[in-house]
Amino acid sequence: MDIWEYGDPAADVVLLQPVDGHDLDSMESEIAAIREQTGMDFRLVAFQVANWNQDLSPWNAPALFGKEGFGNGAAETLAAILPYCEERTKTYFIGGYSLAGLFALWAACQTDVFRGVAAASPSLWFPGFTDFLKEHAVKSKRVYLSLGDKEEKTRNPVMATVGKKIGETYALLQAQNVQCVLEWNAGNHFRDADRRKARAFSWLIKGPPEQPEKVRR
Repeated sequence: MDIWEYGDPAADVVLLQPVDGHDLDSMESEIAAIREQTGMDFRLVAFQVANWNQDLSPWNAPALFGKEGFGNGAAETLAAILPYCEERTKTYFIGGYSLAGLFALWAACQTDVFRGVAAASPSLWFPGFTDFLKEHAVKSKRVYLSLGDKEEKTRNPVMATVGKKIGETYALLQAQNVQCVLEWNAGNHFRDADRRKARAFSWLIKGPPEQPEKVRR
């Protein structure tokens, strides 16, 4: 796993993000957007996984397209991330896009080291995940969820459940007294990924609003 670091190494806020090559191509614009939206210093550690479907999946699941299914490498990936969270005087936020967003939610059920989760367009269609959340509470205090308003409009019957599943996840988190927001963005899954990630991390960095936020669609 290749590790890429950005921002201020001494910052008190540390963002942890599993990435692939597409994420790295737009990392500078994501970081610039976070700086613009927060006005705060931060350190971002990007973990480039070798196999997206294998390294970020909490358990095995069948393929949606072609022959490549989903593995169960999430535990190993989390084990590689946790050594970057050992300074308890710092604030750690974990997040990512698509399957990395799902991984971030799963990781927050395993440990309380993450203050918040930035789940931008997370793959909540993943088989069995909302049932998992019913049995395993998220240990982070804050969670940002988002989805494109066209993401559930797909011919794939599994992926078409993502809108329903993200609504269920939002309700579950509220029931667990996690401060959360669900924001709907214009477009499909592949639109403005860098901006969506930046909005997610910025919401966490800026701290809680005075009033609870509502679902916007």
